[in-house]
Amino acid sequence: TATVTVAVVSLADDARYAPRRLERSYPGQPQGRPTDAARLAADDATIELETVGVSLKVREVLLPDAQALPKALAELKAAGVHHLIADLPLAELNGLVRTAPAALGGAIVFNTGLDDDALRASQCAAHLLHTYPSRQMLADALAQYLAARSWRKALLLQGPLPGDQLQAEAFNRSARRYGLKITQTRPFKLSGDPRERDLANTRLLTGDRDHDVVAVMDSDGEFARLLPYATQWPRPVVGGNGLMAAAWHPQWERNGGPQLSRRFARLAKRPMQGHDWAAWAAVKALAAVLVEAPNAPVARQLQQLRSGAVYLDGFKGPRLSFRAWDGQLRQPLFLSHIDGVVGTAPLDGVLHPTEIMDTLGVDEKESLCRARL
Repeated sequence: TATVTVAVVSLADDARYAPRRLERSYPGQPQGRPTDAARLAADDATIELETVGVSLKVREVLLPDAQALPKALAELKAAGVHHLIADLPLAELNGLVRTAPAALGGAIVFNTGLDDDALRASQCAAHLLHTYPSRQMLADALAQYLAARSWRKALLLQGPLPGDQLQAEAFNRSARRYGLKITQTRPFKLSGDPRERDLANTRLLTGDRDHDVVAVMDSDGEFARLLPYATQWPRPVVGGNGLMAAAWHPQWERNGGPQLSRRFARLAKRPMQGHDWAAWAAVKALAAVLVEAPNAPVARQLQQLRSGAVYLDGFKGPRLSFRAWDGQLRQPLFLSHIDGVVGTAPLDGVLHPTEIMDTLGVDEKESLCRARL
């Protein structure tokens, strides 16, 4: 039996896993490191991999800082590792993507934690695949649902962080695509400065009546958690809290979802979230290509995945494949709140000439990614 190792590369002092953030459990944010999800996927694939004489092993690589990356890659090369799950902040992930192919003699890197559209556009790479949905996919899913419900007028609240601005840009593009109207855009800010107190006053920010929903763009999550049921008028909150688009929800009740969520909860002692599902899906994708071609070199495996020739079951219904133009995994997304799932996107009635799931995110003609195999 041949053993294939996939390394989960993380950063020790990653701010996303700071104890205070994990205690707060902001919706849509990581609730723990994804190594357990990767191990669960490797265990799930054991039987089908045994039929082709392959076993799959997960190795955790915790970098003390970004400067430790070259040494870590040298150790992975000595161990014959070519498959990486990147659970890293943006700068460190870009560093890994630039150096991994040369350092390892060929590599496939799975992004399982970042929704940055730039990673699928100007910063894309041929060997970089994404199992976590892009920011534009999440915005499109939400806009499809709002349009289907005829909640077409949105009051947009935008925070001061760069991620807030990027979320707002994605939501504005989705609004134009699906016929929503942004009635106003108002800034919010959490601050200890008395002069800025009004920028966190939820009633003042939502005082205008001419909107159907309040869309909050909060990449941090702290302000958004204060907003539901604190608006001036009885309006749903969407985006950073309230109704959200998500890669996974532990209350998904179809397509084997309960079984997957229960197995993960037993292993990790917490509910499965979108970042966990993305790491699980990355290992499932690797297992799928190993079953298809167990003796293929890494370059051939990458070509099969990137071309969309390999499919995986993501426990979301339809079979999933990667987009050739930007390496993004096509997938349905859940429209959900903290207690359950109210719908899935793409929604019924949304049309596409070739692949309905390509209505979520950047389609081939719109893509700015020039890194093709």
